[in-house]
Amino acid sequence: MNIPRIVIAGTNSGCGKTTITTGIMAALIKRGLKVQPFKVGPDYIDPMFHTFITGRDSRNLDSWMLDKEVVSWLFRRNARDADIAVTEGVMGLYDGYGGYSLEGSTAHVSKIIKSPVVLVVNGEGLSLSVVPIIQGFREFDKELDIRGIIINKIKSESHYMLLKQNIEEHTSISVLGYIPNMEEISLPSRHLGLIPEGEINNLKEKADILAAQIEKTVDIDLLIKISSQAVCLEDRELGFGIPEKSYKVKIAVAKDKAFNFYYKDNLDLLESMGAELVYFSPLNDLKVPEGISGLYVGGGYPEVWAKELEANADMRDSIRGLILAGLPTYAECGGLMYLSETIRDREGQIFNMVGAISGISEMTKSLKRFGYVDIEVALDNVASEEAYKVRAHEFHYSVTNVDEEIPTCYNITKTRRSGGSSIWQCGYKLHNLLAAYPHIHFWSNIRFAEKFVENCMKYKVEREI
Repeated sequence: MNIPRIVIAGTNSGCGKTTITTGIMAALIKRGLKVQPFKVGPDYIDPMFHTFITGRDSRNLDSWMLDKEVVSWLFRRNARDADIAVTEGVMGLYDGYGGYSLEGSTAHVSKIIKSPVVLVVNGEGLSLSVVPIIQGFREFDKELDIRGIIINKIKSESHYMLLKQNIEEHTSISVLGYIPNMEEISLPSRHLGLIPEGEINNLKEKADILAAQIEKTVDIDLLIKISSQAVCLEDRELGFGIPEKSYKVKIAVAKDKAFNFYYKDNLDLLESMGAELVYFSPLNDLKVPEGISGLYVGGGYPEVWAKELEANADMRDSIRGLILAGLPTYAECGGLMYLSETIRDREGQIFNMVGAISGISEMTKSLKRFGYVDIEVALDNVASEEAYKVRAHEFHYSVTNVDEEIPTCYNITKTRRSGGSSIWQCGYKLHNLLAAYPHIHFWSNIRFAEKFVENCMKYKVEREI
């Protein structure tokens, strides 16, 4: 299978990967190409920018949560009709699980999808010293196909030419171009990273400015040429079957400015099993859609929109009533917070939420959980059975203090490099609800998705009798 593709990697977090990746995507779109975006790792926000720019859903390629064959298969399935696939890396090129393993890194994913790599380097304060930096990245893993360099934060044309000459003379790697300091395209951020694209009013204008700059100072023709030189991929099927169109159910999915952290491949998997997904807004709609047999409330920023969520009492009442009546419900992170009784923000203000879970969510000043975790299911629930195992990711500045009488379904383990580990419980089960902090990629264990859809179907049949 011939898929022109490129991975945009970075020497470190903050070097300009997202800016340059979105700019390249925008420039390619302006040339009339069909661009399929991807993001390495568990990030939700960068893919929103990709989707905004390209008009195609960006997909996460996570080689820690997912088996290599699944990463490769999802890449091929989603890129097969594109003119070019552009993948944005995560952190530094070799930064993977726990900060010490290549598993889950941009380098790992690049090798799985056999993609050429373009490395983004922050050029501030550098001259000849840029050479050992790049040599080190190339020598660390000689099997990795680093084919080009883009330099960010260049202060002048002469500065760029100095770096370009040094790099190409000493490394033989092509320098594709540069981006100068551009304050006018900077993106605002908050505690979980960049502010989602839906909250930035002038994003299209910023994208146009960036695309024009990329066309001016980056050799897009060379980038396309490098992408077209990627080796052909073997079009193999997965080693396991996927239940297809077995369950005819409607599942309501909360999606608006407050709830928008979803892996698109998770949603596709539910649909491949026969679920019809009906999207609604807890912020703006008055009630949950009619005729549903399941509810999925993902993560997001309920704490930012707590005042508006509290004001929509009709929606909160609608959700609470359905959950108390046994509607199969799955909630993650922000969804857990919304389904609790209240949210207390950092200023101490308290806002009423759905109240389906006896507990209070509080924002904290520091990060409470961050990183990959292993989950083993200890108690049957609406989305899994005892002994199921799945990998997941946590990232939150909050705690939810839940009534001690509510049972937990998850035993969660975070392994340390030292060989030790942290273990805790989460995954609250009550009514027909499972709510937890970890974000699960269903393709880590597709039985989670199938079990949830099975229970939605069971609920539907029981209501029709």
